Amino acid sequence: MTKKPFLLFVALAVIVTAIYFLGTRRQKETPRVSSSVVRRQEIAVPAVTGAAGKRIAEKNKRYQRAKEFISPDGTINAEPFRLSDAVGKQVILVDFWTYSCINCQRTLPYLTAWDAKYGPQGLLVIGVHAPEFGFEKMYDNVVAAVRKAGIRYPVIQDNAHANMRLYGTLYWPTKYLIDIDGFIVYKHVGEGDYDKTEDAIRSLLEERRRVLHIQEAMPSGSVVQPRGAQDVDFGSIGTPEIYLGAETTRGNFGNPEGLVYGKTIRYAVPDTLRPNQVYLEGEWFNDADHLRLESARGKIVLIYDAKSVNLVAGAERTGARLLIKMDGRYINPSYACEDMGEGGIIKISGEDIYRIVCGRGYGRHKIEIEVDGPGLSIYALTFG
Repeated sequence: MTKKPFLLFVALAVIVTAIYFLGTRRQKETPRVSSSVVRRQEIAVPAVTGAAGKRIAEKNKRYQRAKEFISPDGTINAEPFRLSDAVGKQVILVDFWTYSCINCQRTLPYLTAWDAKYGPQGLLVIGVHAPEFGFEKMYDNVVAAVRKAGIRYPVIQDNAHANMRLYGTLYWPTKYLIDIDGFIVYKHVGEGDYDKTEDAIRSLLEERRRVLHIQEAMPSGSVVQPRGAQDVDFGSIGTPEIYLGAETTRGNFGNPEGLVYGKTIRYAVPDTLRPNQVYLEGEWFNDADHLRLESARGKIVLIYDAKSVNLVAGAERTGARLLIKMDGRYINPSYACEDMGEGGIIKISGEDIYRIVCGRGYGRHKIEIEVDGPGLSIYALTFG
């Protein structure tokens, strides 16, 4: 009788200790930005009088001040800089993005077009690259993605998401506009509303002209459809983003064998398939945020509702080759994307987002991806 309370006490002590260490580990992995840090990072607005003082006093009632970036992990297209150096001189557009995100990819043509058109008029575009997957933390990978997208404006790496949290950002992409006085006056989450964002840019640049007494007129016309922009009807996409890691899955995995972190599992595609569920064939290692093919060949099968399909993937050593079947037939030119080579083969090498299906219209299709070459890692499937 006397041992039970003692054993219960020991068990409770073990649980409390485990919770403590789990909590401290979580804090180290995802540090929070305290309110004191936020206040310390706020860019000070200079004390002025007269009309300028009245203008700033009114803005101070309506808007938050911009915040100085916290210790970037790397800088691309520029030497290390301070955001405050541009306040009072330029209008600033800050874009939080990550390069394998299809939503970010579809936004980039507008950002690069605005940079080219309005950069000479005083617009400073800054990309803050906050990675979703581990491979997006690598400096060389981000540099390659920046060059591929034709980005010429400065990009900083935010590998620990410190700046993302500093600005209270939860989603990719998110854009902020900072006016000539250093206030955050506009925010847009996700894709779309490009005309509204451009109107805001033009309005802030006009204010800059007045404040700095610039006589040169703004260029007329708006960026309507920049080169490389993709039209997307979100209401016609019936398949959500599908994550393919043992710890990132959102339940869109159809094989009855399931996902087990740290294990290599031999999968077989069942006879009956459900829409919006990924099915695998072959031996695949289950990692936290991706699945890696261990056998010489494998297959990925999915019934989806969309126009286009994108695969976030990478491959080891000599790479991997994909052959695509649509509705039982090997893909024809009407569904081909720029990532497809001769013979309908898509070659996977470095970790990136690969466009594997580019249809002309929305609808339900069955895709079968035949994989040749071990070492293929798949992270996510996205749709447009």
